[in-house]
Amino acid sequence: MVSGVGMAVDLGGVKMRNPINTASGTFGFGWQLEGFYDVSTLGAITAKGTSAEPWPGNPAPRLCEVSSGIMNTIGLANPGVAGVIEKSGAYLAELERRGCRVIMQAVGHTIEEYRSAVRLIEELAPFVSGIELNISCPNIARGGKLVGGTPEDAAEVVRAVRPLVSRPLLVKMAPVRVPEIARACEGAGADALSLINTINAMSIDVRTRRSRLSKPTGGLSGPAIHPIAVRMVWEAAQAVSIPINGIGGISSGADAAEMILAGATAVTVGTQNLPDPTAAPRILGELEAWASEQGVSGINELVGAFEC
Repeated sequence: MVSGVGMAVDLGGVKMRNPINTASGTFGFGWQLEGFYDVSTLGAITAKGTSAEPWPGNPAPRLCEVSSGIMNTIGLANPGVAGVIEKSGAYLAELERRGCRVIMQAVGHTIEEYRSAVRLIEELAPFVSGIELNISCPNIARGGKLVGGTPEDAAEVVRAVRPLVSRPLLVKMAPVRVPEIARACEGAGADALSLINTINAMSIDVRTRRSRLSKPTGGLSGPAIHPIAVRMVWEAAQAVSIPINGIGGISSGADAAEMILAGATAVTVGTQNLPDPTAAPRILGELEAWASEQGVSGINELVGAFEC
């Protein structure tokens, strides 16, 4: 705390030394970035989305650059909970001891797959500070629609998982029907909300007349979606009383500040980690400098301080 501003925040029971988190899928399991800086200086990391059993993901190409962002169709490729713990568990446990909170993200294609993933995280990763449900996955039992695409569906999966989770439960929402789904997740027992996930988009190679990805569409992330994400964080903050983790195109301290003013308790750096592996600590420094300029004693005084 160089500036004298208190930066500690409480994200639904995940007690972070500062508001900076990293997004699932852009930060691996943390150890991949240790060569660039001390990862434990961050408030938290969210590990790559993990299923009960290994998922191969989608075929290549799975990533392409577009104006002001990237598109991906990774398909949540991962080695399964046991595989993650075998390779990265010791590092993640040590990172927790060093003061950086670890959030593991559970993914699934059916409610039972979510329940299985959460059970394994509870059993094999007792060191993590929180579990995040990614409810933007396609539900294969219901024709591929989003697991949490309606308030009713979102509440169903949160209610199914909540009794299995002994730690704070975060829910990562899709960018659809935000106020309604936010209220549904809160009512079903979520301790905090993470939003937004990527926005469905499309990019065509005009020479080949084919998608630039292996699928017709993919998830858009990066600066292009930031203003949309700020608006949706603000909408969620008006709808619920639980804390919000703001995600979407955060590239600077000013971007992070916008999220906090809109109502986010914590902010998550995602796509910017790819071109700039040192983005997260840089953004933390810029955010702290901004808070100091605002003349507050603690960052929490600025949460939701937006005035129209």
